[in-house]
Amino acid sequence: MQHILAFDQRGGSLMVQPGITNQQIDSAVKAHGWYYPPDPSSGRAASLGGNIAENSGGPHCFKYGVTTNYVTGLQAVLATGKVVHVGGRALDYPEYDLVALLTGSEGTLAIITEASLRLIRNPPAVKTALASFNSVEAASQAVSRIIAAGLVPATMEMMDQRFMRVIEDYAHAGLPINAGAALIIEVDGYPASLDPQMAEIEVILRETNAIEQRFAKDEEERARIWLGRKSAAGAMARLAPAYYLVDGTVPRSKLAAVLSDVSAICDNHELRVVYVFHAGDGNLHPLILIEDPKNEELVQRVIDAGRLIVERCVAEDGSITGEHGVGIEKREFMPLMYSADELQAMQDIKEVFDPAYLFNPHKILPTRMPTPEPLPEPGAPLTSTFAPVHAAEAAEAIRAWVAAGKSIRVAGASTKSRVLTPSNPQADALLLTANLKGISTLARDDLYVTVGAGTPLNDLQEELAQHQMFVPLVAPWAAATVGGTVASNFNAPLRIRYGAIRDNLLSTTVALPNGRVIRAGRPVVKNVAGYDLPRLFVGSHGTLGLLTDVTLKLAPLPRMRASLIAGIDNDHDHTASDRALRLGLELQRLRLVCSALLVCKGTYVGSEAPYALVYAVEGLPEDANEELAQVQRVLEVHGVEEIDRLEEMDGSGVWANIVRNSGSTDATTLFRIGVPPGELLNMHASIASTFLELSQVPKPFVFDIASGLLYFHVPTDSLAEIERVRAKALALGGYGCAPLHAGSTTFDPWGYQSEGMDLMLILKARWDGTGLFNPGAFVV
Repeated sequence: MQHILAFDQRGGSLMVQPGITNQQIDSAVKAHGWYYPPDPSSGRAASLGGNIAENSGGPHCFKYGVTTNYVTGLQAVLATGKVVHVGGRALDYPEYDLVALLTGSEGTLAIITEASLRLIRNPPAVKTALASFNSVEAASQAVSRIIAAGLVPATMEMMDQRFMRVIEDYAHAGLPINAGAALIIEVDGYPASLDPQMAEIEVILRETNAIEQRFAKDEEERARIWLGRKSAAGAMARLAPAYYLVDGTVPRSKLAAVLSDVSAICDNHELRVVYVFHAGDGNLHPLILIEDPKNEELVQRVIDAGRLIVERCVAEDGSITGEHGVGIEKREFMPLMYSADELQAMQDIKEVFDPAYLFNPHKILPTRMPTPEPLPEPGAPLTSTFAPVHAAEAAEAIRAWVAAGKSIRVAGASTKSRVLTPSNPQADALLLTANLKGISTLARDDLYVTVGAGTPLNDLQEELAQHQMFVPLVAPWAAATVGGTVASNFNAPLRIRYGAIRDNLLSTTVALPNGRVIRAGRPVVKNVAGYDLPRLFVGSHGTLGLLTDVTLKLAPLPRMRASLIAGIDNDHDHTASDRALRLGLELQRLRLVCSALLVCKGTYVGSEAPYALVYAVEGLPEDANEELAQVQRVLEVHGVEEIDRLEEMDGSGVWANIVRNSGSTDATTLFRIGVPPGELLNMHASIASTFLELSQVPKPFVFDIASGLLYFHVPTDSLAEIERVRAKALALGGYGCAPLHAGSTTFDPWGYQSEGMDLMLILKARWDGTGLFNPGAFVV
C-alpha cells in the first residue's frame, strides 16, 4: 500500500496509502511547489502509516507542527472489520475529531488504510547557522531570546559537548567540540527575508555570549552543518553495542534545568549519557549507553534512570514521550502523568473502538489501571441557572442535576449555541461559563497561555497585545468566548497561516457529563502520551463536557499586515464570481505568509466591481512585500486592472465582518459549505444561479478559498433549496451545515452523517449515559 491515490495540485492536498514513505511524499509534492512538513529523522524509511500511528514530529515541528496538524482525513478498518472514513479532504466536518484520536493511537484503535493530507507552499529559500556556547544554559537562553524577539525559525536543534565529540570522531563534520553546546538554527522564507532574519539572530547570539557563529553560504555548507546532527545513530554505534533513548518533553524554558538534573541522575547511576534535543519545542533525547546488554544489573540501572528522567519531565508539566510513543515500555509510566479519571477516559476510548482489545494489545494503557476515586453523593439540585468558578464546582452541579433527572444546556456568551430554539428547546438547567474568566498562566517564553473558557476572546487578545503576542483565533462576534470558539470549531481564514483551532489547543480542563474532571493534554507542543483527548473536544459543541479552561499556543504579533483588494468584473468567458474563484485558486500556490484568501461582493470591501478578491498577508515585511508583489503580477497578467493595497488590513477581519452581518435571524440562516479547496469551482457552479447571482438575495457571503469554505445567507423560506446544494457538496467529498440555525424542527441544521457516527454515539453514551448533557446541540 505505497501509492499516491490523488494529488490536488490546485487545492494543495494529497490522498495516499500508509506504506508510502516521507521521502516519497516529499519528492512528489516538492516537484510541484508544495511541502509536507513532518520530517522525522527516519523519513527515508519511515512509512506514513507509522508516522500517523506515532504522531511523528521532527526538527521542523517548532515552526510547522507535527503529523496531526496535516492529516485531515483517514480511512480505517475497525476491529469488527468495518471500513470507515472520518474527516476527509475538506475541513471542519460536523463530527467528533476521530481523525485526531486515530493519529498517535499507536495502532491500538484501528488499522489506517488511507490518509488525506494538507500541504503548504514549499519555502523558496532557507539559510542555516551553527552557533556554539559555553553551556547548555547559555544556548537555551539564546533560544528564548530568539522567540521573544518575534522570530520563528524553521528549526532550533541543540547538541551538548559530549554528543558533538562522539559525532565528530565518527563523521568529521567540523563540529565545535570544545564548546559546551551548539545550536543549529535554520530560517526559511523568501530570499529577501533570510539575511535580515539571520542578522537579528546574530545580534541575539552575540548578546547571549555565543563563542562562535557559522553561517552556511551555500547548500554544501548547509549540508555539512546538518551532517553532524544526522549522523547521530551511526556515531552511537561506535560507543557501545546498545543505548537507551529517552524521549521526554518539557516547556522549553525548563530545558536547561531538566538537562542538568538528567546528568545528575545518570552520574548517580554510574551511567554514560549524551544528548541531542529539539530545543525549539523542549523535546529532549538523552541517550544512555549500554556497554554490556547482557549485564542485567547494568540494564536495570538504565531502566531505573529512565524512569527518574521521565518523572523529572512530568514534574515540569511535561510529557513522558514527545514523539516516540508509549508502546509497551512506557505504559507503566502513564499514571505518573495522568490521573485515574484521565486514564479511565482513555480506556473508554479504547473500548469504544476495540472492546475486545484485539489491536496492538498491551500497549499505552498501564497493566493495572488505577481505580478512580468514588464520586461524592450528589447534592440537592441547584438553581436552574448556574455559573461555576472552577471545574470541580461545575462537576458538582452536573452530578446534582443529572441525579435529579434534569437536562443541562451549556452556554458561553450564546453567540453560537442555540440555547432557546424549537429544535433545541429550553433545558431544565443552564450551565454558564460567565465566571470562568481571566488568564491563569501567561508563559511568554514557552509560547502558551492558559485562560478561563468564559473569557471573551477579544479581551484575551487585548491583554496579550500588551506583551506583543496573540492567539491565532478570530471570532465574528465581539462577545464570543474562548471556550465557545474552541467548542464550536469556528475557524477564521488565518488558519492557513497559523493552523486551525485544533492545531493551537495544547490542553484543556473539562467537567465531563459523568461528573468527573479531567485535564486533557499538557502545555507542550510535543506530547504523544496516550490518546489525543484535547482535540476530541474541539468542535464537539459542548456535548462531551464543559471546557473550564484552555491552554493555547501563543504567536508573536506580526510585524506587518497588508492586503490586496482586486476588483473582478465579468470577462468574455466567465462571470465575475467564477473568474474571481479561478484567480483565487491560481493564487493558492503562492501562499507562504498568506493569512486570508477570500472572494466576496465588491461592495463589502469598498470596490465598485461586482466581486472582489482579497489576498491578505502577515509576517516579516520582506516576506509580506514579496508575496504581495507576486500576487499583483499574477493578477495583472490576467487582466485585472483594479488592484488596491491596504496597509494593516486584516483578512480575517473582513471575513468576520461579513459573517457577523450574516448571522442567523428568524428570516435567514447562515449556511456553511465545506468542500476540498480544489472543488470550489464545481461547488460554485451549483449554487451561483440560485444564491449568489440573484439580485433579490443581496445577502452577504464569502468564500474562504484556501480552506474550501463558503459562508452565505439563506432565506428561511428557501431552505428546501439547500438540500440540493448539500447533495452537491456531499458528492464532492464535503458537507453543508447551518451551525447557528434556530428554525423549524423539520430542517436538519447539520445534514451530515459521519461514517464514524456509531463510534461517536457510543462515546457520547459512555460519558453521558443519561443523555441529559447538552442534548440536541450537535449531530449526536
